[in-house]
Amino acid sequence: MERIISPSILAADFGILGEQIASVRKGGAAWLHIDVMDGEFVPNLSLGLPVIKSIRPRSDIFFDVHLMINEPIRYIRDFAMAGADGITFHVEAASNPQSTIDEIRRCGKMAGISLKPGTPVDEIMPYLDQVDMVLVMTVEPGFGAQTFMRDMLDKVRRLRRISDEEGRNLFIEVDGGINRNTIREAIEAGTNVFVAGSAVFNGDIEKNVAELVSIAGENNG
Repeated sequence: MERIISPSILAADFGILGEQIASVRKGGAAWLHIDVMDGEFVPNLSLGLPVIKSIRPRSDIFFDVHLMINEPIRYIRDFAMAGADGITFHVEAASNPQSTIDEIRRCGKMAGISLKPGTPVDEIMPYLDQVDMVLVMTVEPGFGAQTFMRDMLDKVRRLRRISDEEGRNLFIEVDGGINRNTIREAIEAGTNVFVAGSAVFNGDIEKNVAELVSIAGENNG
């Protein structure tokens, strides 16, 4: 099972963003996690379409776009055109999750669905066979540098069990509090995509990414 490090640019220095994305790539990250917040679904604002458009020509890395916005279907096509490779939306934010998945598919992008900590896995079961990835939030969405919520790994275990039983290789992503210690717990639970912010961008970015990539690659077969 392929394991992927997806550094979150929410923790990056936007004054030298292009340089830091290059360092992420040199460190061996396959994906780049891009958080989009509207100040309504979550109590914070973050980057939007212009930033994605500006960095897309500078890197061939997979853009893992995480929409934390109400009624995301309104903007799926815009983010696809801006350069997103995968688009993940929150089941709690969409009045019609099925239509949102369909729109992502029409745009030819990888479809993901996400759960806040208080949302049970049962909420996404009707859509599980139609998405490529489930993002399990291991912190409350909206802000970086929060403490890893270990009890969320029970969701990961259940999702991995379902994926295995159905013979699928579902991407299961965790976002929040991932570092060189917690990543091992997430791996054991069945995670194969790891969003890391502070653990990547605080200090030597290339070295930090390489270390996480190395850990993710341990006993990977």
